Amino acid sequence: MQRSCLFVAVFKRQEAIWELLTSECVYFLDQLMVLKEVFLATLTNLQSRNCLTDVDSWRLFANLNELCLVSFGFLNNLLRVIRDTLEISEGGGPTLLELLGKAFQESICHCLQKYCLNYSTALLYLDSLKSREDFGSYVKWCERNEQCRRLQLRDLLVAPLQRLTRYPLLLRNIAKRCQLDEETRGMQAIAEQVDTSICDLEGKVKWLDNYQKVKQLRDALVWLPVWERDKRAFIPENLKHLLKAVTLENLISHRSLLHEGKLVLTENTKLIDVYLFLFDEFLLITKIKRNKKVLIDTQPLQNLELDQLLKEGCTFTVIDQPVSLDRLQLKNIDQLNASTSGLPHSFIIMHQNRYQQCIGAFILQAATESAKRAWMSKIEGAVTALLKLDSQQPRVKSSSLWLESSQI
Repeated sequence: MQRSCLFVAVFKRQEAIWELLTSECVYFLDQLMVLKEVFLATLTNLQSRNCLTDVDSWRLFANLNELCLVSFGFLNNLLRVIRDTLEISEGGGPTLLELLGKAFQESICHCLQKYCLNYSTALLYLDSLKSREDFGSYVKWCERNEQCRRLQLRDLLVAPLQRLTRYPLLLRNIAKRCQLDEETRGMQAIAEQVDTSICDLEGKVKWLDNYQKVKQLRDALVWLPVWERDKRAFIPENLKHLLKAVTLENLISHRSLLHEGKLVLTENTKLIDVYLFLFDEFLLITKIKRNKKVLIDTQPLQNLELDQLLKEGCTFTVIDQPVSLDRLQLKNIDQLNASTSGLPHSFIIMHQNRYQQCIGAFILQAATESAKRAWMSKIEGAVTALLKLDSQQPRVKSSSLWLESSQI
């Protein structure tokens, strides 16, 4: 009876290892190699014949060749370990635990992270190329290849992300069936390492997305000098050089962009289009200056509206000054007052100084009630997070990082 239970345990362990091997084979042969041999190789061949030469293969496929090499090497080593375990070969190689520990620590996670960091950019780049007839013909021709098994390019591009998230499940499945406690702990440690890599990747993706947005906004944001913002301010021409020009690069470089979008600002009797940028410490209310004659090749962003405005060469002129979140008061305009004043889906942002005096008020109108609620929720959440952070660790008031509005 005991021998029978031992046999079942060994069989289940081998079955879990076999699942890891076979699923890796499917991933390598039916997904990675199809991307490489059908799509990437065809694109490379076309470009060698002066077709689609402006298409950036890295932006679409990233380190696909490296992924193929890593997966192929992992498969060979894993098959060798299985053969040693079954005593088909002479043995003497690394154990399964040693192989998995080395593979995930040194190559697999690192390689997949590199690919995944480019994934969202690849999809946006793919969407930007869809309207081109020549690129569309190339994609359709590749997708008709029988190796694709009716999968589209977008379905294949996501495969490495799906594989990365499946590794912890496969590793824990093996750990459950290990007989030795030491091997079980080792397998669980490798699975936790992959989980950590996935969490780390999520943070990097958010950081990279924010970095790309802020990098493009640095050139598009305009903060007028004080004598242009305030017509009452008079500065003689020969003294203007004494007033240090404010650079938004210093203001936004180390900030996280939480939310942005187009709203309508009520200014006197006029309604003007504005674009709001909610950072982790302040809010920028900007006027959109359109320049449709200039089309700029920008890195695709997640927000298609902002992406289009940047492509058109639009600039965003900051109204008044940044509104620090610890000096911001948010007021809702209920439906009755909104209807009476002819301002549906509106709310008010009040800018206060350190003495709780209102130094600016902005009535903003959203396209829908749900859009208004979304904006108010985002602003309230950002204000709460900043106040909580300040209560734990006050910000350093350096000249480059502290906001003008907090020093009034």
